Amino acid sequence: MRVIVVGAGVAGLAVARGLLNAGHEVEVYEEAPELRTAGGSVSLWPAATAILRELKVDYSTTGRRLEAMETWAVDGRRLVTIDLTAAERRYGHPSVHVARRDLVELLADGVPVTYGVAAEHVVPECAEVRLSDGRTVRGDVLVGADGRRSVVREALWGDDRATLGDWVTWQGFTTRPTTLTEQRRAVMIAGARGLCGLIPAGEGRLLWWFDVRSAPGRPFWDDDPRVAERLRERFRGWADPVPDVLETITDIDFFPHHRQPFSAVWGRGPTTLAGDAAHTMPPTMAQGANQALEDAWSLAGAIGGLRSASGRAEPAGALRAYERARAKVVRLPARLAATEITDMHRPFAGFFPDRLATWLYVKWLRRVSTYLLTAS
Repeated sequence: MRVIVVGAGVAGLAVARGLLNAGHEVEVYEEAPELRTAGGSVSLWPAATAILRELKVDYSTTGRRLEAMETWAVDGRRLVTIDLTAAERRYGHPSVHVARRDLVELLADGVPVTYGVAAEHVVPECAEVRLSDGRTVRGDVLVGADGRRSVVREALWGDDRATLGDWVTWQGFTTRPTTLTEQRRAVMIAGARGLCGLIPAGEGRLLWWFDVRSAPGRPFWDDDPRVAERLRERFRGWADPVPDVLETITDIDFFPHHRQPFSAVWGRGPTTLAGDAAHTMPPTMAQGANQALEDAWSLAGAIGGLRSASGRAEPAGALRAYERARAKVVRLPARLAATEITDMHRPFAGFFPDRLATWLYVKWLRRVSTYLLTAS
């Protein structure tokens, strides 16, 4: 089959790899002039690293394997520790933290991508796309993996219905050595002023992020010229290494939290969606890249064995089955992320002993993974 993929982010590249591995003809079109590598780093849980292996992506030389996830009070008291090696033993694959740049470069290796062309008009019923360079391309299947502002989703369902939440995330890397940089621990520090996260990303990099309440026109929004100074003021006095991290803040990425209405059916006819185009969610559950990889694995499995008959495939049934199966799983993390888990994190973090928190987290990882639910 000929598959047209719009968007060369994590979801689009992973879909393309899966279908190329299955022997299909795949074309990827990306609006950006080159591979999109911005965006800090991502945590990949055991299902995601297993999927990367199936996609023949060797991540072993990049990122940082994680062994624990800790929640601290603002004074540095440890409230709870989740043993991530328990999940690794249970599911056979590690949790890793990797720079988004490194992840998309690995996924893009060997994938045919045409950069610098945008999708301008989409006909979902025909899996047809008119591109900004004047060409019109048509496939047996069209996959919209073009993010929250998806042109493919707009053609399917109309204008973007996502709404802004009450929180925003500011994040970046520091290469200044800290007490966490060379460790294998992810740390979340929760307090009344917001949430700080610190995760080693390999190669001397530490990802930091701060979640704070904001809205357009208020402090901490993306046009705030004093945002670095405001972050230093707001989180001054928090536990080491937060003060050292705050001193290094220069280039900062801004991520407003969006809530998107959730649907069990994402596509129509030979057209479907994957990744943020299907289910935009805030970063509070650390699930965005993981669910994009889950979509790609599930979609490649659903249509991987289909072949065009008499010059035309009839993949609609397989696509709707993919959407229903994924919707049952991705609905939970999407809804929880949209409730602003930042608000919930601090008051509940200290109530669970480490062993119980670890057991619950291992169960949670299976509950939000089509891959693990299918494999078990």
